[in-house]
Amino acid sequence: MQINAIQLEPSNPFVWASGMKSPIYCDNRKILSYPKVRTLVRDAFIQKIKEDFSDVDYIAGVATGAIAHGALVAEELGLPFLYVRSEVKGHGMQNLIEGDAVPGKKVVVIEDLVSTGGSSVKAVEALRHHGLKVQGLIAIFTYGFQKAFEAFEAAACKWSVLTDYQTMIDIAIEEELLAPADMSVLEDWQDDPQNWSN
Repeated sequence: MQINAIQLEPSNPFVWASGMKSPIYCDNRKILSYPKVRTLVRDAFIQKIKEDFSDVDYIAGVATGAIAHGALVAEELGLPFLYVRSEVKGHGMQNLIEGDAVPGKKVVVIEDLVSTGGSSVKAVEALRHHGLKVQGLIAIFTYGFQKAFEAFEAAACKWSVLTDYQTMIDIAIEEELLAPADMSVLEDWQDDPQNWSN
């Protein structure tokens, strides 16, 4: 919040690419412009990887928001890096996965943001289809939608985050970045974002 990567506007909603309206906008690309924050996030990813995964051959970032974060993590761990496109490249080799991906190797996926989980699970499935063993996915932030939990469960993919919507709300209130009156709006949106948007 200090670098405005997360912005809260309950009275003036943002419009997402999907057309859905939201009282919050999260742009984790901004983290890359702040070396101390960038390092903090990189180190948090590394700590989680070391805690949760004992055997990792590759780090993979999900395009486009997690490419840089994933590359920073891979560099620090001394591991090869891959990234997964949202769709097959329309020219050249027509790759979906970029990098030297060897089937049978174990990979941890880095993601910047999980909303419904759809694009994250799509990246996981692309890696599996290529023959890689996905150990799990770690994201910077999630809105905590039930749909995301269901998507990862259906894909049988372990996932975790560095921080989440409720933690962000608690800190925003504690640091007086958010009026308590706005809480009900943010809670209503998280409970049923589609109806709130309509």
